[in-house]
Amino acid sequence: MEESFDILDAKGQHTGETAPRSVCHEKGLYHKAVALFIINSKDQVLLQKRSASKKLWPNMWDISAGGHVLAGEFGFEAIIRECEEELGLELRPEEITFIGATISNTEKHGIVHNHFNEYYIARKDLDPATLTLQTEEVSDAKWIDRDEIIARIGKQYQGITDKEGCWEYLIEYYKHQET
Repeated sequence: MEESFDILDAKGQHTGETAPRSVCHEKGLYHKAVALFIINSKDQVLLQKRSASKKLWPNMWDISAGGHVLAGEFGFEAIIRECEEELGLELRPEEITFIGATISNTEKHGIVHNHFNEYYIARKDLDPATLTLQTEEVSDAKWIDRDEIIARIGKQYQGITDKEGCWEYLIEYYKHQET
C-alpha cells in the first residue's frame, strides 16, 4: 500500500487532509520530510549511498537517514523509523536533537517536492559495517571527515545529493560546535 502524508498549507499548517505519496508529488502538495545527520566523536558524519535503483540521486552519497513524515506521525518519530528502516539502527527520542527547519520547493524527473523539512542530529559512534542496510534504498554507508563534507558542499555538492537547505544545516551545526 502506498504511503500517505498529512497535507499542509503554504504556512505549514495541517489542512486535516491526507494524500498518497504519488498525488503529493504529482500535484506539489505540501507535506513534511526529515533529515538526520549522525555524527561521531571525531566529528565525522555518516553518509549513506543511495541505491542504483532510486529515481532521484541514484548512486549518490546522502544524509545519514531521512524521508517523508507519514500521516499522523511527528518528525522525530519519522527519523527514528527511517533510521531503523534504512540502516537497521534503533535510536531513542532522547538520542536525537532537532536543529532547524526549512521549506523547499524542487522539481526533478517529474516529481514535485514541496516540503517542510526538519533537521536532526544524533551523536553516535558506530561501525558502518555493522549496519543492516535496506538494499532497495541504500547500497553503502561510510564516515566522512568534517572538512571533506564541507568542501564537497562548497564545490556544488561534489559527489553528494544537492538537497536544498539540507547540507547547509550541517555546516551551521558544525559552526555552532566551534563556539
